[in-house]
Amino acid sequence: MANQLKDIVGPRVPAEKVRTNPTRYLLPALLFSVAALLLVLSIFFPYWRLTLHAPQYPKGLTVQAYVNRIEGDVREIDGLNHYIGMRPLDEAAAFEKSIAVAGIIGVSLLILAAIFIHSRWAALLALPALLLPVIFLADLQFWLANFGQNLDPTAALSSSVDPFVPPVLGEGIIAQFSTWAVPDVGLWMAVAASLLIAIGLWTHRSAYKPLVDAQLDAEGK
Repeated sequence: MANQLKDIVGPRVPAEKVRTNPTRYLLPALLFSVAALLLVLSIFFPYWRLTLHAPQYPKGLTVQAYVNRIEGDVREIDGLNHYIGMRPLDEAAAFEKSIAVAGIIGVSLLILAAIFIHSRWAALLALPALLLPVIFLADLQFWLANFGQNLDPTAALSSSVDPFVPPVLGEGIIAQFSTWAVPDVGLWMAVAASLLIAIGLWTHRSAYKPLVDAQLDAEGK
């Protein structure tokens, strides 16, 4: 068990190596720390914004999706969606919204934990945060498709609208309505965090793989 834990944690860095080239070993930690901070701060910003254009709303209606709630012209858009049989927006992703804040804090802590792991296991700890923007968009697309494909057949205008899949990004056309969906500040912060993590993993491998190889050679593995 002790040997397995040692393999996961990886080799410690000799003090003389740190003195000789401190940037080599501090850079991964710095990149991971900034990425974790960006993710935590992203909780306070919207991740996604959708603007709906309808004849009766020439200036458009806009909603912003945070990781745990939806804000904006929700009531007005729900009123329009009601006529074509689409469920209220707040009903989407109830479970995901309930765990989102804790989940993002959790993956941020995993990134910070990766700072102290000097083996390839660091990549596993960083993977959830690295994939967070893709996971968010994929889950959002799932719910958009779910709502668009499961319209209430008893709705007033149900006969004039076929089931549809609103795009998670870009323009969508639904009957006489059009939508425009774009990433918002929070998602861009998560994307920036992913880029920092990717660079951090590369610098982490450059710094610690030679130490791992040397340790394996010393142990005859």
